Amino acid sequence: MRVESFFDILGVDFYSGVPDSQLKALCDFLMQKYGTDSTHHVIAANEGNATALAAGYHLATGKVPVVYMQNSGEGNVINPVASLLSDEVYGIPCIFVIGWRGEPGVHDEPQHIYQGKVTCKLLEVMDIEYQILSESTTEDELRGYMAAFRDRLDAGKSVAFVVRKDALTFDEKVEYRNDYVMTREEIIEHIVKVSGDDPIVSTTGKASRELFEIRGRMAGDKGDVDIHGHDFLMVGSMGHASSIALGIALQKPEKRIWCIDGDGAALMHMGAMAVIGDINPKNLIHIVINNGAHETVGGQPTVLVGRDLAKVAGGLGYVKCYCAEDADGLDRILTEISDGSVGPIFLEVKCAIGARADLGRPTMSARENKEAFMRGIE
Repeated sequence: MRVESFFDILGVDFYSGVPDSQLKALCDFLMQKYGTDSTHHVIAANEGNATALAAGYHLATGKVPVVYMQNSGEGNVINPVASLLSDEVYGIPCIFVIGWRGEPGVHDEPQHIYQGKVTCKLLEVMDIEYQILSESTTEDELRGYMAAFRDRLDAGKSVAFVVRKDALTFDEKVEYRNDYVMTREEIIEHIVKVSGDDPIVSTTGKASRELFEIRGRMAGDKGDVDIHGHDFLMVGSMGHASSIALGIALQKPEKRIWCIDGDGAALMHMGAMAVIGDINPKNLIHIVINNGAHETVGGQPTVLVGRDLAKVAGGLGYVKCYCAEDADGLDRILTEISDGSVGPIFLEVKCAIGARADLGRPTMSARENKEAFMRGIE
């Protein structure tokens, strides 16, 4: 179904959410139609944030909002759905549009498999009636679904569309770019050369895929999982890399722990930075590679474009805070902090949008990565 038809049939003029590759057609359409005009479209920090924004829209207008997300974001909306939207509390209606990663019977990456199994079950537990959209769903069927949902929405209940791959299409091409020149892979390679044998926790998405390939290249690609024993390669749980790194740093005070984070991920659970600043672990280096985009799922912008993350980190208690925009500046800072500087240290590195077209995925399982990392850290 063309996304323009989907938009017209829903008849909603406020959308908030977190971009998803399964919903790229919708995300690109919204960016072309509204951009970041916040009266109609807000790319939120996380899915719970989007749900609360939608609730505010309803309170101000009396109209029904849409919240879009990947199904991995269901966990972030359980609290506001149960304690805010529920018809047993405030009775605020909302239409959820959910990209179905890990659908049973459809091959997907390991972090999506269990989430895919429980996607519809979680909606049922939250009393959210849903319909599944596929490539074969017609406009008339969608109109029928919306007509059937109307009574529930009028009663202050929420509904959802669970969207299969390629169910929505958009013919226009939306290009996302910035003016920075360093690639994320180049930045990570500089970090690996300086960090040596120190443990690294890398955020979900292309950063972990690039780190895996860099480590393999540097070790001669011998196919041994213990080559990657320095790295915990996150494949899910977006936004929690710095918290994992903090947990490791507290238990291994004799080791310097590096965290490679992304701007969208750091934004999703930014409260973790306040916890790091308060606990003040002297052996933690937190690096946020900021391309101002949700690149792994399509390139849609984050709200950290043009923001001074180093200043935020300093205000939250990080001991030393830096920002690099080119390779010379990055190397100078990495050399300085590798000489024994006491942390927590924060480094923001400005980054271009884009990755190699032939970028692979880790050839070991998540469980194998965990076990290799635990052996390595001992």
